[in-house]
Amino acid sequence: MTATTASAGPAPTAAPPRDPTTPPLPGPVTPLYERIRAGREFGPNVRSTVDVLWVLYDRVLRITPATLDDPGRDRFLLSKGHAVEGYYAVLAAKGFIPADWLDNQGGPESRLGDHPDRMLVPGVEIGSGSLGHGLGLGVGTALGLRAQGLLTPRVHVLLGDAELDEGSNHEAIAYAGATGLGSLTAIVVDNRSATYGWPGGVAARFTVNGWTAATVDGHDHDALHTALTGHDNHRPHVVVAAVDQGE
Repeated sequence: MTATTASAGPAPTAAPPRDPTTPPLPGPVTPLYERIRAGREFGPNVRSTVDVLWVLYDRVLRITPATLDDPGRDRFLLSKGHAVEGYYAVLAAKGFIPADWLDNQGGPESRLGDHPDRMLVPGVEIGSGSLGHGLGLGVGTALGLRAQGLLTPRVHVLLGDAELDEGSNHEAIAYAGATGLGSLTAIVVDNRSATYGWPGGVAARFTVNGWTAATVDGHDHDALHTALTGHDNHRPHVVVAAVDQGE
């Protein structure tokens, strides 16, 4: 599927059409996802993030288990922390954490809580909790890197469309656009669960503030890769990953 791109100005009026059958999980992630699930039922909000996470860690982010402390690494911030189980499965698939950590996720002695903790989990950049903070932290991270003269690393923040109901995100969107924070990419998993919504779709909320945007099928790996690498490095960039309602 080809990404729908937009610069500052009118946004796409609708998400691209989707195959009603959700494709299977990425091969390397499948056994680890099932291992962490271990008979539990995850909400579809977890599954909806896995393809985005896999494309990021497999094809986009410049970070490996060997470069966790490299100042020049890319940063990934999971704002949608309640979907953390898919994140842990991807981290295990890429070697950031041992697979056997997945067996006791959420247990009293586990390092893998129901939200990620940067002090306990290698590769995690922020601890999350209440929704609505990740994008602001991403703006601050990008500004800090710029102030240090680190102009190569990109900062990626994954959030859900319902998070955009939080006013803190709107301040972050406006500030990033006004300051031309070109190293910042937001990824919004859009299952149309936001209370208010926006005329013209989620991307319109960003492009009106000077962001570039792409809206793609949230399960199409090639389209996601094209969108995630489609920034111009002069303006902040948003990728709206459209998934089925309820995911």
